[in-house]
Amino acid sequence: MKNQSVSHVAQAFCALLLLAGVNAAALAQSEQQKLVNAAESTLSNFLRDPQMTWLQENFGRAKGALIAPEVVKAGFIFGGSGGRAVLIARDPKTGKWAGPAFYVLATASVGFQAGVEVSETVALVMTDKALRALLATSVKLGGDASIAAGPVGAGAKGDIITDLVTFSRGKGVYGGVNLDGTAVTVSDEWNEAYYKKKVQPSDILVTMSAHNKEADKLLGDAGRAAGKK
Repeated sequence: MKNQSVSHVAQAFCALLLLAGVNAAALAQSEQQKLVNAAESTLSNFLRDPQMTWLQENFGRAKGALIAPEVVKAGFIFGGSGGRAVLIARDPKTGKWAGPAFYVLATASVGFQAGVEVSETVALVMTDKALRALLATSVKLGGDASIAAGPVGAGAKGDIITDLVTFSRGKGVYGGVNLDGTAVTVSDEWNEAYYKKKVQPSDILVTMSAHNKEADKLLGDAGRAAGKK
């Protein structure tokens, strides 16, 4: 009887250790995966937003999407904005979406500013030129690739001739941070950490030789949105 009691205690102890291990793993979720999850949430919100009809109706035309769940603009007199973003891209032959590749956003600005503004942004990559520019080590939006703010509203229509079309909102207010002049730089360290090997954006988005199944939900949402007519 005593041996049985000891056995039961040991089993319970092992179960607690296993549970603790699971919880520790959950708490140790990588910063990269947190950004991917946040990007999935941002994209989902924009695809459901009744004010984002242009984005929804033209998502299937996009070559890719640069998603920044949190862009922070702060400063007084001298300021700027910055944040992290993920880029996903669509294979023109199969329509399959790939990614994400990780990037850092940074904008310097001079002028009267006060307070802090936080925005979430989705930029549709509309041309091959823009996608190729983003595959480089660094690109300046508005310089290396033209950029324009997308129309917002339930009945927003019209063709926009530009490399990237951006949609942004801060605290429920449409407009948010302007990405014109923003430097978009590849985050090699984050890409390597997420894919467990050294990779270039082209490995992730073009040849698709790097894949992480934890991004499948984000890619699936993009595929379903692109398939809508």
